[in-house]
Amino acid sequence: MKKKFPWAACLAAAALVIPVGPASAGSSSSPDPKILADGLVTPLSLAVGRDGSVLVTQNFVGKLDRVEDDGQLATVYTKADWDVGGVETRRGTTYFLESVGAGGGNPDALEGYLKSIDESGEVRTIADLAGYERTNNPDGDQEYGFGSDVPADCLQQWPAFPPAQYKGAVDSHPYATEVKGSTAYIADAGMNAILEVDLDSGDVSTLAVLPPRPAVIPAGTRIPIDMAGGTVEAPACVVGKEYAFESVPTDVEFGPDGWLYVSSLPGGPEDPSLGARGAVFRVNPWTGHTCLWAEDILSPTGIAVSDHGDVYAASMFGNEIVKIDAWTREGSQFLAVDGPATVELNGDTLYATAGFSFGEPTGTVLKTDISR
Repeated sequence: MKKKFPWAACLAAAALVIPVGPASAGSSSSPDPKILADGLVTPLSLAVGRDGSVLVTQNFVGKLDRVEDDGQLATVYTKADWDVGGVETRRGTTYFLESVGAGGGNPDALEGYLKSIDESGEVRTIADLAGYERTNNPDGDQEYGFGSDVPADCLQQWPAFPPAQYKGAVDSHPYATEVKGSTAYIADAGMNAILEVDLDSGDVSTLAVLPPRPAVIPAGTRIPIDMAGGTVEAPACVVGKEYAFESVPTDVEFGPDGWLYVSSLPGGPEDPSLGARGAVFRVNPWTGHTCLWAEDILSPTGIAVSDHGDVYAASMFGNEIVKIDAWTREGSQFLAVDGPATVELNGDTLYATAGFSFGEPTGTVLKTDISR
């Protein structure tokens, strides 16, 4: 069974490493954003009500807050030592996700839930997502790593982690939520899948499993062998071969065409070392049919879809919010901002979080106008 690090830890310690030059960020023609709140720790998701009220999660410290008009935060829900995220709001009810990873790689220790909280503060557990993963493992038949074109003697030269070849293991990290009618759609970054949850019964089913994201291994690639930063150079026999990385969903949103749009990290290095390999997929909400819609995006950790079908993507390590044209599917910089983590739209107003770091209170909530 493979060991799968949370994607954030993977960025710091478990990515294939190739020396590259600094990325350049273009100029932005967007209006200067207005800061609504600051001093946040890992604000990885937010939601905007019809009245313009803003909810934001501080995932790594287990908090869900409401942003007040004066920039202060009012606590809506908190659970210390858990990851609280994936917030969404509909008709006075707030939906969110809470999870804790498998300590020591033990799947039995996984916990992850879809919950709701109403206007009176009553919290309801809707679905046990980690339990569903243990029973079903949606990507359990998905093959990752090198293909059959790499001979066995070459595979033996590859280190134990990341595995040379493997299938999806039991892992769950529910990360983002979209709600429509009586159904919640969950992007689970551990399962590599989009789930459907019946909000009335709590029944969970798999809508789609995202396809792997292959990358060619170039000469000079160094492979992490431990969390302390140790690396070894990739064996020469795999240079030029494709390694099928996991496709890690980070957000799910409905577009005006009625399809779901899903942002995806490439499951390997999130820096530019193997190129900007992040992507946006379209998923048919009736059949689960999945197709690649846009790619060549660096670390897309959140998306929003406009009424015209344009997609705005938070490129966390590209330090920009990218606008992807609905017709050409070409991306251009909408806003240069450090460490954007998520984006949401309310009419012509774009809300985002920025200033991501691994534990420092540098996060902000901002908004800006997308109309020009």
